[in-house]
Amino acid sequence: MTACQALFWRRVLRAPTSLSKSVPRSLFARTTTASTSSRPHLSLEKNCPSSTKIGTSSYTTIASLSTPPAGRSPLFFHRRHSTMTTAAPVDQLVKQVDGLSLDAVKAKFPENYPELNLMDLYRAHLSNVLSEVTGVDTSLIYPNLGWTSGLDKGDMALPVPALRVKGKKPNELAEEWAAKFPDTDPLFTKPTVSQVHLSFFIKASPLVNAVIPLVHAKGAEYGFNKADGLKDPQDPSKGQKRIIVEFSSPNIAKPFHAGHLRSTIIGGFLSNLYAGAGWDVIRINYLGDWGKQYGLLALAYEKYGDEEALQKDPINHLFQLYVRINSEMTAEKEELTKRKEAGEDVSALEANSLDEQARRYFKKMTDRDADALAMWKRFRDLSIVRYKDTYARLNIHFDEYSGESQVTEDAMNEVGKLMEEKKICKEDKGAQLIDFSELIPGKEGKRLEKPLVRKRDGTALYLTRDISELLGRHDKYHFDKMIYVVASAQDLHLRQLFKIIELLGYKDIADKCQHINFGLVLGMSTRKGTVKFLDDILRDVADKMHEVMKKNENKYSQIEDPLATADVLGISSVMVQDMSGKRINNYTFNMETMTSFEGDTGPYLQYAHARLNSIRRKAGVSDEELATADLSLLTETSAINLCRHMAGWPDVVKNTLKTLEPTTVLTYLFKLTHALSSSYDQLQVVGSEPELMKARLALYTAVQTVLANGMRLIGLSPVERM
Repeated sequence: MTACQALFWRRVLRAPTSLSKSVPRSLFARTTTASTSSRPHLSLEKNCPSSTKIGTSSYTTIASLSTPPAGRSPLFFHRRHSTMTTAAPVDQLVKQVDGLSLDAVKAKFPENYPELNLMDLYRAHLSNVLSEVTGVDTSLIYPNLGWTSGLDKGDMALPVPALRVKGKKPNELAEEWAAKFPDTDPLFTKPTVSQVHLSFFIKASPLVNAVIPLVHAKGAEYGFNKADGLKDPQDPSKGQKRIIVEFSSPNIAKPFHAGHLRSTIIGGFLSNLYAGAGWDVIRINYLGDWGKQYGLLALAYEKYGDEEALQKDPINHLFQLYVRINSEMTAEKEELTKRKEAGEDVSALEANSLDEQARRYFKKMTDRDADALAMWKRFRDLSIVRYKDTYARLNIHFDEYSGESQVTEDAMNEVGKLMEEKKICKEDKGAQLIDFSELIPGKEGKRLEKPLVRKRDGTALYLTRDISELLGRHDKYHFDKMIYVVASAQDLHLRQLFKIIELLGYKDIADKCQHINFGLVLGMSTRKGTVKFLDDILRDVADKMHEVMKKNENKYSQIEDPLATADVLGISSVMVQDMSGKRINNYTFNMETMTSFEGDTGPYLQYAHARLNSIRRKAGVSDEELATADLSLLTETSAINLCRHMAGWPDVVKNTLKTLEPTTVLTYLFKLTHALSSSYDQLQVVGSEPELMKARLALYTAVQTVLANGMRLIGLSPVERM
């Protein structure tokens, strides 16, 4: 390894050496949350030879994606001891095909990035070959080359009917084209026919010798294409596209319930996904921090507040106060109702009731009373500090803690006037509502119902507040896309919001907005009872993982910080169970299942990663020795299949940008780890012949990189020992 490479890794890609240190920030996280206009960039030393340059990145925490074990250098594998740059693995593959060049591929297929995704090169080549075989233009073939359901069914598949060739039946064409496919193709074997589908298998040797070096050359960036986030991929100077992801959004002084947990996990994943694709991601936590309930909370603190308890655990203390005062208010209302029904005049009592006191206190807040706002701001600020600690455990950070309180009355009044001017809303019994059935013909208008936007007393409702907030965000951030990660129970509310924005004359803004919804978590409870806060969930699962870990005394004694490891494993358990199914599906919270090392669980993924680390440690092979690995020795089926899986990772990331489903990534990771587990009997490392050991270790180190990249994409922190 050159001195320039070593300097790059020391400065940029150094991994935390111990779990007892702070948990890594989420991948591609920005170094500042105060500004969104300044973006630090990485650069190599200017006097580095061009052959050693790894590339630059507009993100400073690439280390959190996938770094080699502490003290390891990047691996630049090569054949016959020849120096290999980042592009060399792809160049070697291109040379296998007469007349093929990267420039020609990029010119013919503009969205093709073969230097980042080997499968793009394979698709381009296969499209050219099939065009000769079928007489169909490559522009029709290329987009119809799809993935298969499993490696046993090939690496790519083509549905013959999709090419719309007339004159023969699709199954006849499939047989004819398979027979015509050249026997001597350097990258593919002859296709197999399954009714009207052609399945293509990639030849092993060229792939093995390309994908392992590419994974190690790209390292933390393997699988991610930052060109996806450019406004114009052909002209990077035009800058990045910007996306806002609003997620988590708990209510201060109320339980951080399961819905907030799902929003937090899914929103964190989506933020990582778009950041990895090169977008400028703004993470916003839109807090429920305004309303009459804060007047009630202030009354509770004046009566029962404990300064020490507030400082120690503000969220829990405020919640306890709120429950207590709300219980008193409910009992008071019931008593007043009874006395009123008995004929007693309770007007004086009602005028000084807790409900009325809370209303008056909140009125002081809206009138910008200094003392009232100071108390509210203190509650809010202390809660945010505590939330940040919890979010950090999940590898999540926010660029802005916004909230209902940040939407001004002036802004809402302006929106109200605009809706009146455009005849979007109308008066109904003193209130203002929108009757969508009068504005939009047919079933769509009826489905959007008749939401209120202002009460009779002039109070703006959530919908009005959200309209103002959305338009304000566009003015502030000029986003290209905005995602709301909110439960499916809010489907109607979000549809109403986007439609109102459109009716106001901002269809271009409405079209940039998307609601990412999700189902319910069923049966969530801790050992101590019903869950109230996220910390309860994480603590219980970490305790459970610690119990499981202690059952293996030998391994437990080797872990540097068992409690920190248990915490990471517990978080992995919760996150993987949440992401295992499609977002919209409900799922049952099952602590026994999620904390198991058997089955498709978070601990299983962590074990797979830790075992790869263990193999590397036990092998005792230096980076210099490993860099001379002869990859042609990797001929076993299990080794080839691992390479096929790794080659498909960039496609998985690309597809996930379309599905926006974390399970797309998880499904891939479990397939990879299943293939990994079944390979150990065939691919012994420690104790095998030295050259074979180096080749197999090169393979496993590449697999570890891909596994770590995928784990960090979904928000996990890969552990080194367990």
